[in-house]
Amino acid sequence: QVQLVESGGGLVQAGGSLRLSCAASGRTFRTYVMAWFRQAPGKEREFVVAITSIDSSTYYAGSVKGRFTISRDNAKNTLYLQMSTLKPEDTAVYYCAARSSVVVHTTATEYDYWGQGTQVTVSP
Repeated sequence: QVQLVESGGGLVQAGGSLRLSCAASGRTFRTYVMAWFRQAPGKEREFVVAITSIDSSTYYAGSVKGRFTISRDNAKNTLYLQMSTLKPEDTAVYYCAARSSVVVHTTATEYDYWGQGTQVTVSP
């Protein structure tokens, strides 16, 4: 079992930056593939980026590649998402997710554990 708690969301102007954090409980964080998803009002939950457990390989959705950076600190049981050059279309609730695996998964249903989400709002 792992519990996830996101933080760092807020209101930012277009072109600005935010860093999200996801604190995980448990001693097996390092064995989990971790990901960020987002969900805008009236839309389905969307994959943003994932990072593997073994070598921290990353996989980004095309819409955020070059603007967002995922990282993990296994010593602190924490996942991060550095978001730069934010756009109004990035506005959504951002969720971190975990799955005990060695490969990246990009579908929400493949993840076993979820945080409660943190709101990111980008004004024009």
